[in-house]
Amino acid sequence: MGKEFKEFIMRGNVVDMAVGIIIGAAFVTIVKSLVDDVIMPPIGLLLGNIDFANLFAVLKDGKVPGPYETLALAKTAGAVTINYGVFINTMISFLVVAFCVFILIKNVNRLRKPLPAEPDTRECPYCLSAIPVKATKCAHCTAEIK
Repeated sequence: MGKEFKEFIMRGNVVDMAVGIIIGAAFVTIVKSLVDDVIMPPIGLLLGNIDFANLFAVLKDGKVPGPYETLALAKTAGAVTINYGVFINTMISFLVVAFCVFILIKNVNRLRKPLPAEPDTRECPYCLSAIPVKATKCAHCTAEIK
């Protein structure tokens, strides 16, 4: 069983998948930073200095009663909250990742498309039948082809 497991792990697909997962995890942190630190601050500024990470609704006050200025204060107080701002950030992160994956797959598929093959036949200008490209005479109507 140990030998079979070793063979399974050393197969190319498993190693490729592991590399993909590791790169994907690193990519997610980059996208999270892009959304949290680059995309959302200007959007929040345009919407009147809103910090999306601190948009939440309090369902139940914690040990220290609200209102709470930030989500961190609410969590520290033990309040039960719905963190819809964090959800908005997560959705935007997902859309950025999905768009990047779409672009990547689109380009990979474009590179995988085989080049169109050169035609091996052409049309006789006189009888319109298919003849080999290298033919100098049509086999159907016996016309000379230039």
